[in-house]
Amino acid sequence: MSVSLGMPSAPAPVLAPRRKTRKIKVGKVEVGGDAPISVQSMTTTPTTDINATLQQIAELTAAGCDIVRVACPSRDDAEALPAIAQKSQIPVIADIHFQPNYVYAAIDAGCAAVRVNPGNIRQFDDQVGEIARRAKAAGVSLRIGVNAGSLDKRLLEKYGKPTPEALVESAVWEASLFEEHDFHDFKISVKHNDPVVMVRAYELLAERGDWPLHLGVTEAGPAFQGTIKSATAFGALLSKGIGDTIRVSLSAPPVEEVKVGNQILQSLNLKPRKLEIVSCPSCGRAQVDVYTLAEQVTAGLEGMTVPLRVAVMGCVVNGPGEAREADLGVASGNGKGQIFVKGEVIKTVPESQIVETLIEEAMRIADEMGEPVDGEGAAPVVSVS
Repeated sequence: MSVSLGMPSAPAPVLAPRRKTRKIKVGKVEVGGDAPISVQSMTTTPTTDINATLQQIAELTAAGCDIVRVACPSRDDAEALPAIAQKSQIPVIADIHFQPNYVYAAIDAGCAAVRVNPGNIRQFDDQVGEIARRAKAAGVSLRIGVNAGSLDKRLLEKYGKPTPEALVESAVWEASLFEEHDFHDFKISVKHNDPVVMVRAYELLAERGDWPLHLGVTEAGPAFQGTIKSATAFGALLSKGIGDTIRVSLSAPPVEEVKVGNQILQSLNLKPRKLEIVSCPSCGRAQVDVYTLAEQVTAGLEGMTVPLRVAVMGCVVNGPGEAREADLGVASGNGKGQIFVKGEVIKTVPESQIVETLIEEAMRIADEMGEPVDGEGAAPVVSVS
């Protein structure tokens, strides 16, 4: 029997066309325009520990990170940037606050981009011309990063607090300063910890210019809360075509940020879907332990990047239909499971063999598709149906 495996080859439908923005480059990664939406994260290691930082960057790269940011709060950190920028597999952005001299150090170090925070860099407006000149000469792009927690004091006095209007006014003003020096290779972020304020700020900013936008809910919180806040805010903006690169900020290992970011984009068809595990939430009809089955299948297929949808279903109501619609699936009940491959039952196995059989069939399919079983990319994520 010949079957067609994998996700549909036709372009997946999206909720809205991407907003038209100018395109910039962050090293080898294009941002804005027709470039794919990229996923970013930030290292948590001391930047001065070059080996540890490069190891974490390698882990982020393997998880599907496109661009990485490293902190540069001290002179010692700035001195570590050349080695990190040279050996990193993905473009490195230097994160600069307070000291304008570190902006120049990052440019000289060969970083792909520099994140500057106008609200807390000393006499930033007076530094714009020199930053623009040196960044342009080196082919380095910038991110103008406006944060609610470090908004320019002048705007805090004007608006009373970090309102969407205050964040946008700060961003537009700083963008205009760079544009006066004929520097246009920058993206903008206007981050806030409240998704509602953040969404409104980006909506207003998108109306003011064609700058590429970096999305982020700053200080989003622990993994569960931060994931919900980021997914809600990003979904609201991306569904309107707003957003060119994203960073999910979690109080969790940065690899988790990358996994969440990739999954958000895949869920909106803004990034090609890879391995997707569809599992039922379980209920009184379930005749098998769906939670354990889904966890074991997910663990067994971790690292697989083939475009494969696997359904793990626990009862006879929705089970056969969902399993039939997936590339590979199981409909479980009465201590056994029917194994489906592209809509056809290929065998029935005891419950104790369901996980082993699904993993074997997934490996076989991956091999037939000519895809590496342990390639780089986002790890499988269980999406509850």
